[in-house]
Amino acid sequence: MLAPTLAIGLGCDRGTPLATVQQCLQQALALVGGTLADVAVLASIEAKADEAAFLQLAAQHGWPLHWYSAAQLAAVPVPNPSATVQRYMGTPSVSEAAALLAAQTDLSALVVEKHKLRGPDGKNATVSIARMAAAPSTPFLPPSVS
Repeated sequence: MLAPTLAIGLGCDRGTPLATVQQCLQQALALVGGTLADVAVLASIEAKADEAAFLQLAAQHGWPLHWYSAAQLAAVPVPNPSATVQRYMGTPSVSEAAALLAAQTDLSALVVEKHKLRGPDGKNATVSIARMAAAPSTPFLPPSVS
């Protein structure tokens, strides 16, 4: 079995249900013929570090979660910057920039741009996927929460 090679950037409305995030991820993976087994890491903005759906998704699959500051994300060139995201989050991109940072690569490795899904409750999830530059030598593990 090949090592997982995909970094997933996540964004969502506050309180988006896990089912919506999972469905958005499955759709995005399908666009590149990927599966859950191909996922190496999840990433998002620090402001979402308490987003239940992201924490549940990572725990469910044993994936590490990387959190980036708005300034770190804003420094990454992306194909779909958003004035709305800039206004609310302080960066023009969350999912695309987070995927690229977690993959430790550049724009050429972004295989799924901002893929959006509006759940049945009207909450939005966004997933972006970047192919990792190389397998991480040591996985990043978030501090344990007790």
